[in-house]
Amino acid sequence: MDNITVEWVALSEDITIVARETGDSWFIDVRDQDATIPFTRPMTGQGTRGSTGGLLNGAIALGLSIEGELKQRAISLPQYVFDLIFSYHNARRAPGHFRKAADCFRALNRPEIASYLETHAREETGQERLAIKDLRALGLPAERIVANLIPSGMKPLCDYHDSLALSDYPIGCIGYSYCFEYTAAFKGRSEVDAIEVLWAPGIDASRFLRTHSALGSEAGHVEDIVDFVSGLPASDRTEIVRVTYRTALALAEGLRYVAGLSDAQIVAEIQAAAGEEICLAA
Repeated sequence: MDNITVEWVALSEDITIVARETGDSWFIDVRDQDATIPFTRPMTGQGTRGSTGGLLNGAIALGLSIEGELKQRAISLPQYVFDLIFSYHNARRAPGHFRKAADCFRALNRPEIASYLETHAREETGQERLAIKDLRALGLPAERIVANLIPSGMKPLCDYHDSLALSDYPIGCIGYSYCFEYTAAFKGRSEVDAIEVLWAPGIDASRFLRTHSALGSEAGHVEDIVDFVSGLPASDRTEIVRVTYRTALALAEGLRYVAGLSDAQIVAEIQAAAGEEICLAA
Protein backbone atom coordinates (compact mmCIF):
# COMPACT_ATOMS: atom_id res chain seq x y z
CA MET A 1 0.00 0.00 0.00
CA ASP A 2 1.37 3.39 -0.94
CA ASN A 3 2.22 5.82 1.83
CA ILE A 4 -0.24 8.68 2.19
CA THR A 5 1.24 12.14 2.66
CA VAL A 6 -0.02 13.96 5.72
CA GLU A 7 0.89 17.55 6.61
CA TRP A 8 0.14 19.50 9.76
CA VAL A 9 0.66 22.97 11.20
CA ALA A 10 0.08 24.29 14.71
CA LEU A 11 -2.07 27.40 14.25
CA SER A 12 -2.11 28.22 17.97
CA GLU A 13 -1.18 26.60 21.26
CA ASP A 14 -4.23 24.37 21.16
CA ILE A 15 -5.25 24.10 17.50
CA THR A 16 -3.32 22.06 14.95
CA ILE A 17 -4.62 21.58 11.43
CA VAL A 18 -3.94 18.27 9.72
CA ALA A 19 -4.45 17.51 6.01
CA ARG A 20 -3.83 14.59 3.71
CA GLU A 21 -3.20 14.50 0.00
CA THR A 22 -6.87 13.93 -0.79
CA GLY A 23 -7.39 17.56 0.30
CA ASP A 24 -9.30 16.60 3.44
CA SER A 25 -8.36 18.53 6.58
CA TRP A 26 -9.32 18.45 10.23
CA PHE A 27 -8.33 20.05 13.52
CA ILE A 28 -6.98 18.51 16.71
CA ASP A 29 -6.20 19.79 20.19
CA VAL A 30 -2.62 18.67 20.85
CA ARG A 31 -2.36 19.92 24.43
CA ASP A 32 -3.33 16.58 25.93
CA GLN A 33 -1.85 14.39 23.22
CA ASP A 34 0.97 11.94 23.80
CA ALA A 35 4.30 13.57 22.91
CA THR A 36 5.14 10.60 20.69
CA ILE A 37 2.53 11.46 18.06
CA PRO A 38 3.98 13.48 15.18
CA PHE A 39 1.39 16.26 15.34
CA THR A 40 2.94 17.57 18.57
CA ARG A 41 6.15 18.37 16.66
CA PRO A 42 6.85 20.58 13.63
CA MET A 43 6.39 18.73 10.34
CA THR A 44 9.54 18.05 8.34
CA GLY A 45 8.42 16.03 5.31
CA GLN A 46 7.55 16.97 1.76
CA GLY A 47 4.22 18.37 0.71
CA THR A 48 1.78 17.47 -2.02
CA ARG A 49 -0.67 19.63 -3.87
CA GLY A 50 -3.61 18.03 -2.09
CA SER A 51 -2.30 18.11 1.47
CA THR A 52 -0.84 21.62 1.17
CA GLY A 53 -4.06 22.90 -0.38
CA GLY A 54 -6.00 21.24 2.43
CA LEU A 55 -3.93 23.07 5.02
CA LEU A 56 -4.29 26.45 3.32
CA ASN A 57 -8.01 26.16 2.67
CA GLY A 58 -8.77 24.71 6.09
CA ALA A 59 -6.81 27.53 7.75
CA ILE A 60 -8.94 30.10 5.90
CA ALA A 61 -12.19 28.35 6.82
CA LEU A 62 -11.21 28.27 10.48
CA GLY A 63 -10.00 31.86 10.54
CA LEU A 64 -13.22 33.15 9.00
CA SER A 65 -15.44 31.21 11.39
CA ILE A 66 -13.59 30.87 14.71
CA GLU A 67 -15.51 33.78 16.25
CA GLY A 68 -18.78 32.54 14.77
CA GLU A 69 -20.17 32.36 11.27
CA LEU A 70 -20.07 35.58 9.30
CA LYS A 71 -23.60 36.83 8.76
CA GLN A 72 -24.46 37.18 5.11
CA ARG A 73 -26.69 40.06 4.09
CA ALA A 74 -27.57 41.76 0.86
CA ILE A 75 -24.85 44.25 0.01
CA SER A 76 -25.75 47.91 -0.40
CA LEU A 77 -24.07 50.43 -2.69
CA PRO A 78 -22.27 52.21 0.21
CA GLN A 79 -20.93 48.85 1.41
CA TYR A 80 -19.76 48.01 -2.10
CA VAL A 81 -17.95 51.34 -2.39
CA PHE A 82 -16.33 50.74 1.01
CA ASP A 83 -15.11 47.38 -0.26
CA LEU A 84 -13.76 48.98 -3.44
CA ILE A 85 -11.76 51.49 -1.41
CA PHE A 86 -10.20 48.72 0.68
CA SER A 87 -9.54 46.69 -2.49
CA TYR A 88 -7.64 49.65 -3.88
CA HIS A 89 -5.37 49.83 -0.84
CA ASN A 90 -4.88 46.07 -0.74
CA ALA A 91 -4.10 45.80 -4.46
CA ARG A 92 -1.85 48.87 -4.49
CA ARG A 93 0.42 47.34 -1.86
CA ALA A 94 0.83 43.93 -3.46
CA PRO A 95 3.35 44.56 -6.30
CA GLY A 96 5.74 46.60 -4.21
CA HIS A 97 5.55 44.20 -1.29
CA PHE A 98 6.21 41.23 -3.57
CA ARG A 99 9.20 42.96 -5.16
CA LYS A 100 10.61 43.90 -1.77
CA ALA A 101 10.19 40.32 -0.57
CA ALA A 102 11.81 39.05 -3.78
CA ASP A 103 14.87 41.22 -3.17
CA CYS A 104 15.11 39.79 0.33
CA PHE A 105 14.99 36.20 -0.91
CA ARG A 106 17.60 36.85 -3.58
CA ALA A 107 19.89 38.11 -0.84
CA LEU A 108 19.09 34.94 1.13
CA ASN A 109 20.06 32.79 -1.89
CA ARG A 110 16.49 31.60 -2.50
CA PRO A 111 16.14 32.45 -6.20
CA GLU A 112 13.14 30.16 -6.71
CA ILE A 113 11.08 32.16 -4.22
CA ALA A 114 12.40 35.46 -5.58
CA SER A 115 11.44 34.55 -9.15
CA TYR A 116 7.97 33.47 -8.09
CA LEU A 117 7.37 36.72 -6.20
CA GLU A 118 8.63 38.81 -9.12
CA THR A 119 6.20 37.04 -11.46
CA HIS A 120 3.38 37.57 -8.99
CA ALA A 121 4.32 41.25 -8.71
CA ARG A 122 4.04 41.68 -12.49
CA GLU A 123 0.64 39.96 -12.50
CA GLU A 124 -0.69 42.26 -9.78
CA THR A 125 0.73 45.52 -11.14
CA GLY A 126 -1.98 48.04 -11.99
CA GLN A 127 -4.87 46.10 -10.46
CA GLU A 128 -5.69 49.02 -8.15
CA ARG A 129 -6.50 51.11 -11.22
CA LEU A 130 -9.55 48.92 -11.79
CA ALA A 131 -10.91 50.00 -8.41
CA ILE A 132 -10.24 53.65 -9.29
CA LYS A 133 -12.14 53.27 -12.57
CA ASP A 134 -15.07 51.68 -10.75
CA LEU A 135 -15.22 54.50 -8.21
CA ARG A 136 -15.11 57.09 -11.01
CA ALA A 137 -17.88 55.25 -12.86
CA LEU A 138 -20.05 55.76 -9.78
CA GLY A 139 -19.44 59.50 -10.00
CA LEU A 140 -17.01 59.68 -7.07
CA PRO A 141 -13.74 61.65 -6.75
CA ALA A 142 -11.79 58.40 -6.61
CA GLU A 143 -8.23 59.63 -6.12
CA ARG A 144 -9.21 62.04 -3.35
CA ILE A 145 -11.19 59.38 -1.50
CA VAL A 146 -8.49 56.70 -1.52
CA ALA A 147 -5.86 59.27 -0.54
CA ASN A 148 -7.85 60.13 2.58
CA LEU A 149 -9.52 56.90 3.62
CA ILE A 150 -8.78 53.31 4.53
CA PRO A 151 -12.17 51.88 5.55
CA SER A 152 -12.83 51.37 9.24
CA GLY A 153 -11.97 47.88 10.38
CA MET A 154 -9.70 47.17 7.42
CA LYS A 155 -6.62 49.20 8.35
CA PRO A 156 -5.25 46.36 10.54
CA LEU A 157 -5.14 44.18 7.43
CA CYS A 158 -3.16 46.78 5.53
CA ASP A 159 -0.80 47.19 8.49
CA TYR A 160 -0.34 43.42 8.72
CA HIS A 161 0.48 43.24 5.01
CA ASP A 162 3.07 45.99 5.47
CA SER A 163 4.67 44.19 8.42
CA LEU A 164 5.00 40.95 6.46
CA ALA A 165 6.84 42.69 3.63
CA LEU A 166 9.21 44.38 6.08
CA SER A 167 10.09 41.21 7.99
CA ASP A 168 13.52 39.60 7.74
CA TYR A 169 12.00 36.51 6.12
CA PRO A 170 8.90 37.69 4.22
CA ILE A 171 7.53 34.32 3.13
CA GLY A 172 4.25 35.27 4.78
CA CYS A 173 3.43 37.60 1.87
CA ILE A 174 2.42 34.48 -0.04
CA GLY A 175 0.00 33.40 2.68
CA TYR A 176 -1.58 36.84 2.88
CA SER A 177 -2.11 36.87 -0.88
CA TYR A 178 -3.52 33.36 -0.89
CA CYS A 179 -6.27 34.25 1.56
CA PHE A 180 -7.63 36.94 -0.77
CA GLU A 181 -7.13 34.94 -3.97
CA TYR A 182 -8.97 31.96 -2.48
CA THR A 183 -11.93 33.90 -1.10
CA ALA A 184 -12.26 35.89 -4.33
CA ALA A 185 -12.40 32.68 -6.38
CA PHE A 186 -15.74 31.82 -4.75
CA LYS A 187 -17.47 34.93 -6.08
CA GLY A 188 -19.47 33.61 -8.99
CA ARG A 189 -21.77 35.04 -11.65
CA SER A 190 -24.78 35.21 -9.33
CA GLU A 191 -22.89 37.34 -6.79
CA VAL A 192 -21.56 39.66 -9.49
CA ASP A 193 -25.04 40.01 -11.00
CA ALA A 194 -26.54 40.82 -7.59
CA ILE A 195 -24.05 43.64 -7.12
CA GLU A 196 -24.35 45.08 -10.62
CA VAL A 197 -28.03 45.89 -10.06
CA LEU A 198 -26.98 48.46 -7.44
CA TRP A 199 -26.34 51.09 -10.10
CA ALA A 200 -28.05 52.29 -13.25
CA PRO A 201 -27.80 50.29 -16.48
CA GLY A 202 -24.98 51.39 -18.75
CA ILE A 203 -22.55 52.05 -15.87
CA ASP A 204 -19.57 49.71 -15.58
CA ALA A 205 -18.48 49.76 -11.95
CA SER A 206 -17.53 46.12 -11.46
CA ARG A 207 -14.18 45.85 -13.24
CA PHE A 208 -12.27 44.97 -10.09
CA LEU A 209 -14.97 42.58 -8.89
CA ARG A 210 -15.16 40.68 -12.18
CA THR A 211 -11.39 40.38 -12.43
CA HIS A 212 -11.08 39.20 -8.82
CA SER A 213 -13.78 36.55 -8.93
CA ALA A 214 -14.54 33.21 -10.52
CA LEU A 215 -15.21 35.19 -13.72
CA GLY A 216 -11.57 36.27 -13.84
CA SER A 217 -8.29 34.49 -13.21
CA GLU A 218 -8.54 33.89 -9.46
CA ALA A 219 -9.06 30.13 -9.69
CA GLY A 220 -5.91 29.83 -11.77
CA HIS A 221 -3.98 31.96 -9.31
CA VAL A 222 -5.13 29.73 -6.44
CA GLU A 223 -3.91 26.61 -8.23
CA ASP A 224 -0.57 28.24 -9.05
CA ILE A 225 0.03 29.27 -5.44
CA VAL A 226 -0.81 25.82 -4.09
CA ASP A 227 1.48 24.18 -6.64
CA PHE A 228 4.34 26.47 -5.69
CA VAL A 229 3.88 26.29 -1.93
CA SER A 230 3.57 22.50 -1.92
CA GLY A 231 7.14 22.26 -3.27
CA LEU A 232 8.68 24.45 -0.58
CA PRO A 233 10.46 23.14 2.53
CA ALA A 234 8.26 22.25 5.49
CA SER A 235 9.31 25.31 7.49
CA ASP A 236 8.21 27.63 4.67
CA ARG A 237 4.90 25.81 4.20
CA THR A 238 4.28 26.04 7.93
CA GLU A 239 4.78 29.80 8.05
CA ILE A 240 2.66 30.39 4.95
CA VAL A 241 -0.23 28.41 6.42
CA ARG A 242 0.03 30.29 9.73
CA VAL A 243 -0.03 33.66 7.98
CA THR A 244 -2.96 32.54 5.84
CA TYR A 245 -4.84 31.72 9.05
CA ARG A 246 -3.94 35.03 10.72
CA THR A 247 -4.99 36.92 7.58
CA ALA A 248 -8.36 35.14 7.59
CA LEU A 249 -8.80 36.02 11.27
CA ALA A 250 -8.08 39.70 10.59
CA LEU A 251 -10.32 39.69 7.51
CA ALA A 252 -13.21 38.21 9.50
CA GLU A 253 -12.75 40.82 12.22
CA GLY A 254 -12.78 43.61 9.63
CA LEU A 255 -15.86 42.23 7.89
CA ARG A 256 -17.73 41.97 11.18
CA TYR A 257 -16.83 45.56 12.02
CA VAL A 258 -18.04 46.83 8.65
CA ALA A 259 -21.21 44.74 8.93
CA GLY A 260 -22.00 46.62 12.13
CA LEU A 261 -21.90 50.00 10.40
CA SER A 262 -25.03 51.53 8.97
CA ASP A 263 -25.07 52.82 5.41
CA ALA A 264 -25.31 56.34 6.83
CA GLN A 265 -22.10 55.82 8.83
CA ILE A 266 -20.30 54.46 5.78
CA VAL A 267 -21.45 57.35 3.60
CA ALA A 268 -20.29 59.81 6.27
CA GLU A 269 -16.78 58.33 6.19
CA ILE A 270 -16.62 58.37 2.40
CA GLN A 271 -18.03 61.88 2.26
CA ALA A 272 -15.46 63.16 4.76
CA ALA A 273 -12.69 61.66 2.62
CA ALA A 274 -14.18 63.15 -0.56
CA GLY A 275 -14.50 66.58 1.00
CA GLU A 276 -17.85 67.06 -0.68
CA GLU A 277 -21.37 65.75 -0.60
CA ILE A 278 -21.82 62.47 -2.40
CA CYS A 279 -24.83 60.44 -3.46
CA LEU A 280 -24.78 56.65 -3.06
CA ALA A 281 -28.43 55.83 -3.54
CA ALA A 282 -29.17 52.56 -5.28
